[in-house]
Formats: sequence, C-alpha cells, structure tokens
Amino acid sequence: MADTQTVETEPDKKQRSVRVVLLALMITMMLAMLDNMIVGTAMPTIVGELGGLEHLSWVVTAYTLATAAATPLWGKLGDMYGRKGVFMTSIVLFLIGSALSGMAQDMGQLIGFRAVQGLGAGGLMVGVMAIIGDLIPPRERGKYQGMMAGVMALAMIGGPLVGGTITDNWGWRWSFYINLPLGVVALGLISVVLHLPAKRAQARIDYLGAALLTVGITSIVLVTTWGGTEYAWTSARIMELIGIGVAALVGFVFWQTKAAEPVVPLHIFRSRNFTLMSIIGFITGFVMFGATLFLPLYQQSVQGASATNSGLLLLPMLGAMLVTSMVAGRVTTNSGRYYVFPVLGSVLMVVGLYLLSMMDTGTSRFTSGVFMAVVGLGMGCLMQITMLVAQNSVEMKDMGVASSSTTLFRTLGSSFGVAIMGALFNHRVQDTMAERGGALGSKVTEQSAQLDAKSLEKLPDAVREAYQYAVSAGTHSAFLLGSIVAVVSLVAAVFVKEVPLKGAGPQKSADDAAPAPLVEV
Repeated sequence: MADTQTVETEPDKKQRSVRVVLLALMITMMLAMLDNMIVGTAMPTIVGELGGLEHLSWVVTAYTLATAAATPLWGKLGDMYGRKGVFMTSIVLFLIGSALSGMAQDMGQLIGFRAVQGLGAGGLMVGVMAIIGDLIPPRERGKYQGMMAGVMALAMIGGPLVGGTITDNWGWRWSFYINLPLGVVALGLISVVLHLPAKRAQARIDYLGAALLTVGITSIVLVTTWGGTEYAWTSARIMELIGIGVAALVGFVFWQTKAAEPVVPLHIFRSRNFTLMSIIGFITGFVMFGATLFLPLYQQSVQGASATNSGLLLLPMLGAMLVTSMVAGRVTTNSGRYYVFPVLGSVLMVVGLYLLSMMDTGTSRFTSGVFMAVVGLGMGCLMQITMLVAQNSVEMKDMGVASSSTTLFRTLGSSFGVAIMGALFNHRVQDTMAERGGALGSKVTEQSAQLDAKSLEKLPDAVREAYQYAVSAGTHSAFLLGSIVAVVSLVAAVFVKEVPLKGAGPQKSADDAAPAPLVEV
C-alpha cells in the first residue's frame, strides 16, 4: 500500500519541482528582458552625473553587441559541457557586470562594464529556452507559452515605470543593483532543484568559428546602429563594416563545414521547418521592436499622451499577444497541431501593420489601440511557436545551438527593424518638416527627428502642427514597410510542414514522460 501511495504522489512532486525550476527560469528571463528598458529610463540621470554625452549611445550599443555576439557561443557551450553549469555561469557573469556597472565612476567604465553584462546576458535567454527544451517535450511545452509571453509583456510595460521609480527614489545605480537579488534567487533555485545530465565533450571549442561569427555579428549590429545616424549609409565607415561583416560571415559558413565541433552545425538548416522558423523569427523581431519604438513616439507626439506611462501605451498590443500566446499554447498541447498559428499570425501581423500605417493626426487612441491589438494577436501566434517548432526540428544534442540560433535571428531582426524603419521614419519626418514647416521646421529636426515633450511645448503652434503631421507621415512609412516585410513571414509560414511534436500529448503513458526525472525531487 505504501508503494502504491508513493507512485501516486510521484507525478505531483515532479510537476511541482518543474514549476520551481520554471519560476527560476522566468526570473532569469525577466532579467534579460528588463535590463535595457530600466536603464533606458535612467540614461538622462546617468549622463547628468557621469558626463560623456557624446558616448551615450555606446552604453546601449556595447550591451547589444556583446549580447548578440555571445548568444550562439553560450548555446554551443551548453550542448558541449552541460546546460546547467553553463547557464549558471552566464547568470554570474551578468550579475558581475550589473554590480560593476552600478559602481562605474565615468562613462568609459560604464560602457566597459555594460559589455561584460551583455556577455552574460547572451546566455540568459538561450539558457532558459534550451533548459525548457530539455525538461519539457514539445507537445507539452505549449502550456508554458503564456507564462513566457506574460514575462515579456510585463517587462515591456513595467520596464519604463520601474526604471523611472528606481531612478527617482534610489538613484540610477540601483537600476543595475536591482538585478543582484533577483539573480541570486534564480541561482539558488537552479542550483538546488535543477539536475541535468553532465556532459564532457572531447572535441575542442571552435575558436576560429567563434571569432569569425563574432566579427560578422558585430559588424552587422554596428551597421544597423550607426547607419543613418552616426554615419551616412553610403559613408566609407559603413561600407567598410559591411565588407568586413560579409567576409567574416562567408568565412564562418565555409569553416563550419570543416570544423570538428562547429559553433553552428549547418546540418540543422537542412530541416525545412528550422530554416523557415529562423526566417519567421527574424521578421517577428524586425516588426516587434520597430512597433515598440514608434508607437509610443506617435502617441506622445501626435495624440498628446504622457511619456511617463509610455509602457502602458503598448498594453493593447501586449495584452493581445499574451492572450493569443496562451490560447495557441493550449491548443498546441491538446491537439499537437500548430500549422495554423504561423500562417494566421503572419496574416494578422500584415493586416495590423497596414492598419497602423493608416493612422494620421486625427486617429483616436481607441482606434490606434484596436490596430495595435491586431498586431499583438499576430505576434502572439508567432513568438513562442517559432521556438517550439525550431526545437522540435533538431536532435536533443543540438538543442542549445537551435535555441541560440533562433534567438540570434530574432535579435538581428530587431536590429535591422529599428535601423531600417528608423531611417525611413527620420527621412520622412525631415522632408515633411522642410515642406510644411519652412526654414524653422528644417532647423527643428536637423539634429533629431524625434523630439521630447519639453521641446514640443516650446515650438510655435504652426511648427508643432507641422511636426505632428510629419510624425504621422513618418509612422505611415515605417509601418507600411513593416507590413510589406511581414509578407515574407506569411510566405515562409505557408511552406511549414506540420511534423508531429516530440513527446506524447494528454494521453501519454508513464513511459513517455521523459523530461520529469531530469529535475531533482
């Protein structure tokens, strides 16, 4: 009888332990997503104390570069040497970078310490996704999509609010120190509860491949960051970076065919679904980060919304994304079917972005909220499904590189989205201001096409109205481009092949429940 009782309670214990691990993973995911949004709010205060306004952009760029370059390396290291130890190392490195950034005494130190923080951050999201891939079979993973989408929405809405509150009450240094207690809690939970099989690869790390990939990614991110802002798109510096980036990536691809333990095994791209999910992930990143950049700008400049609650302005989009992600996850878990979601998500994204491109100076907040919700519904169908299908398309030994590659494509997509949509927006705003605002209009936007609330208040009524018209024209161009780009996602989604998800569904037998024993109970 005692044995029977133990057998009956074992699944509950395992399920509870999985939830504890997932709590730690969600905290880590929150750290990865929240950091830039909190720090962004604190930047004016940081510059006021440390100076170095001319180097301000490098505080964000150093972090972004380090994160993008490190992402594929962390995934490969996890595959080679074991997921748990590599993941915990990335958390520790992130926390060290956070502590050092909080103690920075000048802008140079802050930029350097942000790079350290970014190196650690590259392993956070990849580690979360890969460990979830190890613990939970794809058929069951849909149940947890809502949790991940909720963390993402919370970070985007709460980031600016939390950043402003911390900076105003505790000082800007606590925008970095706040990571420490959260990170320590996550480390403690992971070290005690999570147990994954230890690995020890015999092959050496592919240092040449890692170096070529790092140079290639760094060049791409610098081109998208500097192009049209620091340097003209046709300048010698941008052309040099493009040449270096292309040469490094071509060399990287060639070397991956020769390396004994390649950083990104090219055979994973032989899977049609994995390649298609990489494309869809790139487009989703392109659209999502472009939307989150220009929607608050439009609502503040044209609709007169308060910048203080800028995160709340995205609530219709993020709320719709959260709900749809939860529904998509449940349907996928219960039915094992997922083909409809990439297709439906891409259609909604195309339609939503086209509707956003139709906004003008007379569009109400309710109407723009409905348009945002349509985009959110589309992204909710895509955000987690892309990772789920990508992981389902590779063997378990490649789970880390599959997760890191998918994350990297989304990161690169966001870099291109912000850069290209931003360049188009700025060009349209400046042209419209020159046309409608005259000489004063051109002077107002010659430094930047994005004006803050204080600058807007100082403008004469006629110039302010011209600027509002210019911003609506700029957002029209940016979102129309996003809608056209999103068509690529729809084309890719149509060719997805619905391969059965690994792991049994609700009718699984006890023998099929493989992931649970990986967690200590």
